[in-house]
Amino acid sequence: MNMNTFLLVGTGGALGSVLRYAASLLPINKTFPYSTFVVNILGSFFIGLLLGLFLKNNISDSGWKFLATGLCGGFTTFSALSLEGFEMLQQQRYFMFAVYFLLSISLGVSATYLGYILTK
Repeated sequence: MNMNTFLLVGTGGALGSVLRYAASLLPINKTFPYSTFVVNILGSFFIGLLLGLFLKNNISDSGWKFLATGLCGGFTTFSALSLEGFEMLQQQRYFMFAVYFLLSISLGVSATYLGYILTK
């Protein structure tokens, strides 16, 4: 691991975070978390495109680190969850996929609630 890798990931992550924040400022109905929902779906779609390009050698390792790890990671961590789930499905690890997704969502929401409660 060299410093350039950290800079690629960090720069991509900063850009992704800024884009995520910008999406949260869009004037949309707040009765449903549309911006988060759209960001998660877009991030998942984008990381899928990147995976396909990376596997076809159309994106370098450095490009992957900047775009997938950095940009998508900063934009939404859901894209990483989606990629890992997709890989499990490709490997026909259906039970592990179900466990991973059910636990990630349920425990993630529960952990958010617990963290919130601890601040009261």
